[in-house]
Amino acid sequence: MDTIEARFELGRPAFSLDVDLTLPGSGVTALFGRSGSGKTTLLRCIAGLERNARGRLVFKGSVWQDQHGRIATHRRPIGYVFQETSLFPHLSVLGNLDFGRRRAARTGRRIALDQAIELLGIAHLLPRKPDGLSGGERQRVAIARALAVAPELLLMDEPLAALDLPRKQEILPYLERLHDELDIPILYVSHSPDEVARLADHIVALEDGRIVAHGPLGETLARLDLPIQLGEDAGVVLNTTIGAIDDEWHLSRIDFPGGSLWTRDRNLQVGRKVRVRVLARDVSLALDEPGRTSILNIHPAIVEAIAPDSHPAQLLVRVQVGKSRLLARLTRRSADQLGIRVGLPVFVQVKSVALMD
Repeated sequence: MDTIEARFELGRPAFSLDVDLTLPGSGVTALFGRSGSGKTTLLRCIAGLERNARGRLVFKGSVWQDQHGRIATHRRPIGYVFQETSLFPHLSVLGNLDFGRRRAARTGRRIALDQAIELLGIAHLLPRKPDGLSGGERQRVAIARALAVAPELLLMDEPLAALDLPRKQEILPYLERLHDELDIPILYVSHSPDEVARLADHIVALEDGRIVAHGPLGETLARLDLPIQLGEDAGVVLNTTIGAIDDEWHLSRIDFPGGSLWTRDRNLQVGRKVRVRVLARDVSLALDEPGRTSILNIHPAIVEAIAPDSHPAQLLVRVQVGKSRLLARLTRRSADQLGIRVGLPVFVQVKSVALMD
């Protein structure tokens, strides 16, 4: 069975973990939540690093832990990327990668070191020592080293947390390449909605050591009962296709099931699949079709659900646009004046779209 079954209980003086979930055995699953919610602890349980954790772990039909025993961490076919790179300072980049390759050779797993070097763009760094690398370069080497063990499962514990914004922007495209080109499931710990929206296919939201929501990314982010309040980051993620380019105005039309949106041209080819994020704060509603307006993206929609927002003055409204869903943030006053209710036909105005690339 192509899934990961994880059931763990772990008690500590000020914290307890109690989870029971089944994860997809492909793509990127984000373990998401505030600091202290249990994300890293769950990842460590899956890696076998929490020896006091009770439970059961089954990876694609192979039992790694149950009441009868557990497979030791070094025998699990995993790669682990920590927040800190922990590279061997006395070894070159190639020496660090060879360390992982030797571990893979001992386990008999197939080595794909050349592919890892190419995917992470580090061929020119191979002769250098870690102290001569930037933070982003060190993290790319650390990821390549984790891949050098030829893992069947890649665990990543907030790999961008120690990087500044420019370095994060530098490394994100490489993480997307891992997602697109490697047939390895990835469990990715993060508390950043931007990283999750850009990388994840599936999301597990944790709070106080418990699972409060999980499911496909698009469906879960569109939930109005999501226990973790995202505040200004509330919104949806759409999988879209570049449908047309307007060369005169330097715009791209991105098509999604139920409509399309115009955004700045990013020199992407027609037919390219792209992920976009639409924040609730950038969506407004109207009862009548707007006439002369600066907003290009206007669609008929149906109000599907209404819920309180993180501030008492505001509401979140979910609307159906064709086969897709968007969230809009309204003040309670505006919603009352418009008579917003479930089933009401409205027009959606989308002011801004963020391409996740």
